[in-house]
Amino acid sequence: MDIKIRAAKIEDMSAVLELIYELAIFEKEPEAVEVTVSDLERDGFGVSPLFKCFVAEIDNDIKGIALVYNRYSTWKGPIIHLEDLIVNKAYRGTGVGTALLDEVIKYGYSKGAKRINWEVIDWNEPAIAFYESKGANVLRDWDVVQLDEAGIKNYIDKL
Repeated sequence: MDIKIRAAKIEDMSAVLELIYELAIFEKEPEAVEVTVSDLERDGFGVSPLFKCFVAEIDNDIKGIALVYNRYSTWKGPIIHLEDLIVNKAYRGTGVGTALLDEVIKYGYSKGAKRINWEVIDWNEPAIAFYESKGANVLRDWDVVQLDEAGIKNYIDKL
């Protein structure tokens, strides 16, 4: 099987969104996806792109994605955040995830990143084992903190 990794193009965004939905279903939150193809096209390919996306192709079909963006650590300096690495269920264990992660690591290195960060849901043991096998540290003593759109509005309303 020949896996080709390349930078995503604007016309790939519908396939990217399909994989995002696949991940949401896997994580038992299909209703949580609000982003649209138009959002992805605008946000990834506009004047100031908010993310970079890599796709994994097999026989010219997209079977996986890795979506990253720049962050800045007050302790380390420039870092890359891997928002999601998604592999179509039928292609897990075939090397697609490794090929995508390899590309993300090379990209981070080329950008001078001091660290690459990402989260993994605590019950996804296959993903945790995969990342640890690649040398990643899964920080089990940190909690992810989020303020969703409604929380942001409520916060602002109280100011």
